[in-house]
Amino acid sequence: MTHAFYVYASYGFAALVTVAVALWTWADGRARRRELAALEAAGIRRRSARTGDGE
Repeated sequence: MTHAFYVYASYGFAALVTVAVALWTWADGRARRRELAALEAAGIRRRSARTGDGE
């Protein structure tokens, strides 16, 4: 019982950090997809996108 608080607090903190990083990654991915959509709507294309004439 002497170490129970430490163990539960450590697990809780690790779970909180894991959830926070997952949410941050998800939100950042959504933001990058919105940025790409805005750039493509403005006519800016990725270098990896091939055009019809081979360039």
